[in-house]
Amino acid sequence: MKFLLPIVIAASLAFCSTSKHQPQTKVDAGKEIKTGADQTEKYLPYLKGKRVAIMANLTTIIGKTHLVDSLKKLGINIVKVFGPEHGFRGNASAGVHVDDEKDLATGIPIISLYGAKNKPSKEDLANVDVLIYDLQDVGCRFYTNINALARLMEACYENGKEMLILDRPNPNGYLIDGPVLDMKYKSGIGMFPIPMSHGLTVGEFAQMANGEGWLKDKVKCTIKIIPVADYNHDMLYTLPVKPSPNLNTQQSIMLYPSTCLFEGIYLNHGRGTYFPFTVIGSPSLKGKYDFSFTPTGIKGMSETPLFMNQVCYGLDLRNYDINFLVKSKQINLQWVMELYKASPNKEQFFDSKLSKEMGLVEFRVGSGLFRKQIMEGKSEKEIRDSWEPGLSEYKVMRKKYLLYP
Repeated sequence: MKFLLPIVIAASLAFCSTSKHQPQTKVDAGKEIKTGADQTEKYLPYLKGKRVAIMANLTTIIGKTHLVDSLKKLGINIVKVFGPEHGFRGNASAGVHVDDEKDLATGIPIISLYGAKNKPSKEDLANVDVLIYDLQDVGCRFYTNINALARLMEACYENGKEMLILDRPNPNGYLIDGPVLDMKYKSGIGMFPIPMSHGLTVGEFAQMANGEGWLKDKVKCTIKIIPVADYNHDMLYTLPVKPSPNLNTQQSIMLYPSTCLFEGIYLNHGRGTYFPFTVIGSPSLKGKYDFSFTPTGIKGMSETPLFMNQVCYGLDLRNYDINFLVKSKQINLQWVMELYKASPNKEQFFDSKLSKEMGLVEFRVGSGLFRKQIMEGKSEKEIRDSWEPGLSEYKVMRKKYLLYP
């Protein structure tokens, strides 16, 4: 198959936030970020006359308008939409299977890839010429959008279809940290040998998956990438739309690489509140911490959270200064270490009470060492040293696939 090379554009980005705790970025005068989707002049001629399918969710936008609605008005023949986790319009809870349906606004059929199947079938793609992928990612191995992308790439190769990737910034693009996934712990929340926070956009990840032979049978999908204009990895990006129901603030998105560790730990990390991934606690920490919160069932977010209707005590990170993470360029391990030391029930600390293997911290971190290291009181340096040489080797390999400085 012929390979279509991505268009590469020089980059810089303004970070738009009024919070005193949000990091500031250098902005090149007169430049404004443009996502791949924003640059319609670069891909409309390519789509004209083609039957188009789109992998989309609520982040798939041009300005404030959904890409599907915009392209239809521009005369593009959209024959179907593929919906990921949380659904096409983003109203499904995390981990909840999503059914096929018709989009009420457009009448376009929606094929769920987070329900009975996770990959388009031959029949799904029979009337498709090109498949667009346009989902906002947040730069973490365990955020499942890149898994969906890889499966779509495989399906496109198997059925002789081309893929158009409309790239978007990685809000955690500055951060490359964590152990590279030990493939013994490969799962639905970790499919590729990359660190917890991988420092890639989805376009760069697609190039890496092709180049490193990570797709099934080492196939290479024909891809065309429309890069983000005026962006680089050290510039921080405030998302215009929440990428998923439980990443509902910029603070939660920036803390996510660190606080998602608590998915594999017997603590509530804000699920069942309106500030997930920014608070952490449990009933057992009463008397250890003054801050408290009470998880409840919230439809569309977390309907049966851990410690539901129980008062949890612990850390409030809603006003944590994100500049500390940005300057360190590291995931924060101190919160796990501190809460383990404070826990009166250490034997339960890593008993996450989640379903199947994904509840185990090993699958979240991607390493079989982390649990033992915390329990043995290893220092942060000792833990980080155990991530080498894999992390450094990944950083070198990553450079081959970058679209941005």
